[in-house]
Amino acid sequence: MKIMTCFFLICCSSCTTTTSLKTVDKVELQKFMGNWYVLAGRFTFLEKNVHNGLEKYTWNEKENRIDIDFTYNQGSLTGNQKSLPQKGWIENKETNAHWKVSPLWPFKFDYLVIELAADYSWTAIGVPSQNYLWIMARSTKNSEAVINEAVKRLQDKGYRTDSLVTVDHNPDSP
Repeated sequence: MKIMTCFFLICCSSCTTTTSLKTVDKVELQKFMGNWYVLAGRFTFLEKNVHNGLEKYTWNEKENRIDIDFTYNQGSLTGNQKSLPQKGWIENKETNAHWKVSPLWPFKFDYLVIELAADYSWTAIGVPSQNYLWIMARSTKNSEAVINEAVKRLQDKGYRTDSLVTVDHNPDSP
């Protein structure tokens, strides 16, 4: 019951339909689909002590949605592998940069593509409250430089970049 109460509180703090944050102008969905390594962020309680974090986005043509699979090792680089499947829907079809994501029915959360490298090599995802932030890249190589570039661009936009936690990845990760 305690977990459900915490989950409800997270829902209340990040569910909103107003997006005062500026997203990127356009996300080409097919280019955005695929693997994204989670490098750093301000995470929900479900993502604490995550290692080898990987989000995989797959366009589900039949359901007109994005299937999201978040996999990670719990507690250490070699800890038990976990998976958190989620579903996403495009909220702003003009930009494709505002989604609604559901980790558990009936909850849906705003998911904003706030920054995106021109070559789709990294992205920064946030929520309107700025409580949560995910900096992800197509590769774990040069992660410190990627994080620094994302932080600079987020700060230029006025997005909070305090209290970031980095995610460790196996050295042989791509």
